[in-house]
Amino acid sequence: MHIGIDVGGTNTDAVLVEGRRVLAECKTTTTADVTTGIVNALNGLQAAQRFDQTAVKAVMIGTTHFVNAIVEGRGLAQTAAVRLGLPATKALPPFVDWPQRLRQVIGGHSYLCHGGHEYDGRVISPLDEDELRGVATDIAAKGVRSVAISSVFSLVNGDFERRAAEILTAEVPDLLVSFSHEIGRLGLLERENATIINAALRELAEQIADGLTESLTAQGIDAPLYLSQNDGTLMDLEYARCYPVATFSSGPTNSMRGGAFLSGLDECAVIDVGGTTTDIGMLHNGFPREASSEVMISGVRTNFRMPDVLSVGLGGGSVVRQEEGLSIGPDSVGYRLTQQALVFGGGTLTTTDIAVAAGLAEIGDPGLVKNLDRTLVSSVLDHICEQIATQVDRMRTSPAPLPVVLVGGGSVLVPDQVEGVGELIRPGHHAFANAIGAAIAQVGGEVDRVFTIDPNRRDEVLDSARQEAVDKAVAAGARAGSVRIVEVEEIPLAYLPGNASRVRARAVGDLVLEDAPRRARA
Repeated sequence: MHIGIDVGGTNTDAVLVEGRRVLAECKTTTTADVTTGIVNALNGLQAAQRFDQTAVKAVMIGTTHFVNAIVEGRGLAQTAAVRLGLPATKALPPFVDWPQRLRQVIGGHSYLCHGGHEYDGRVISPLDEDELRGVATDIAAKGVRSVAISSVFSLVNGDFERRAAEILTAEVPDLLVSFSHEIGRLGLLERENATIINAALRELAEQIADGLTESLTAQGIDAPLYLSQNDGTLMDLEYARCYPVATFSSGPTNSMRGGAFLSGLDECAVIDVGGTTTDIGMLHNGFPREASSEVMISGVRTNFRMPDVLSVGLGGGSVVRQEEGLSIGPDSVGYRLTQQALVFGGGTLTTTDIAVAAGLAEIGDPGLVKNLDRTLVSSVLDHICEQIATQVDRMRTSPAPLPVVLVGGGSVLVPDQVEGVGELIRPGHHAFANAIGAAIAQVGGEVDRVFTIDPNRRDEVLDSARQEAVDKAVAAGARAGSVRIVEVEEIPLAYLPGNASRVRARAVGDLVLEDAPRRARA
């Protein structure tokens, strides 16, 4: 048995799974501190289906802790950005495109130093170790606790970033270091930004990891704990302490993976209607299609791995207004639904009230909405249907019919037929697809860097990239015999001299649960 938990903006969902069977499910309200909601969900599972805590082999959690921290600007460490690239890159220093508010929260300390490589591995300028020691002295004096190191074309050669870290940590022993070549992709500013965000979250990651561990231990569960990544795979707690940014958008990813699992489809669109947003994504080989361009995180441009998800402010808690014509959302009562919605005695008209009035859902007291204007109810449902059809059309890459899987607790708002959409599938357990996606997640490995490819050695280079991705998946905890390649992409870089190509390879495999070490009890 293993447990999957997904923390959303409105609800925290949990499922108890044995093999491919869902034994129990529980939906509780997300709490302000998140962790309490997880404990409540575990208690709800135990109430729904008594189980022996010692029989649980693993717990998988998809959490919004870290992205919320960036959006709200709280719990972030004082962070410095050290860029290796002088005499180049002076025109656009670190933090150049950051919102002032977020830059001030983390300190906005930036340093330009010598170093960096050309695309083919040639050195721009050698590292100046005395220069870096001076940086270490300055960040120590300013109380900086975490540093993001970026170097020009570090995806080709990351040696300078690693050497710079050795120099800085020798002078400031407790410094937390994040490397851009381990986090971002091609594009110096976006990769650097992603690394800075990760560095700012490192201290919070330590606190969250300890808090989640204590929560499980208090419930008598000492099984290994894994967090969901935004590519549909898992990472263990030690990896999460170093790379918290990898959890961003793990919620929509879990829902898409859960939709694939419940429907049995590997190629489809998934619509996840939650309490706050509706997320729409496309599945390829059972995994979310990845965004091909930079992604904005709280006003900051980044280019680390993220799913291609279209989110709209439409969910079960969306506020319905009629003052200046009908409008739905994007604001939502969120986890306060049970206090503010009409069916719970509140004073705010939400889409949940509309669903209850239309007989689509049984929640709260239907008598409190029985007098809602029928025309209003019909207009809201038509508006929701039209908006979802429009967004699905935006995500399509071809006119060919594509099955659509409908999941999420708010999916009762969507009718069984939507104009312009092919087959609409609402699988069993669809309201818990996000937690199921976390529970059945696999372990992955990825390679994404620039290769100089001799025309006579192309197959050899691609095979090497595939094998490296497989090796990374096994090292991350995947069972060797279960690992498969799910994506290989080769992009010739025509604007660079020579035969340079960006090669991406992804491999996934089943998590080895039998040999996973159990956590020591407190």
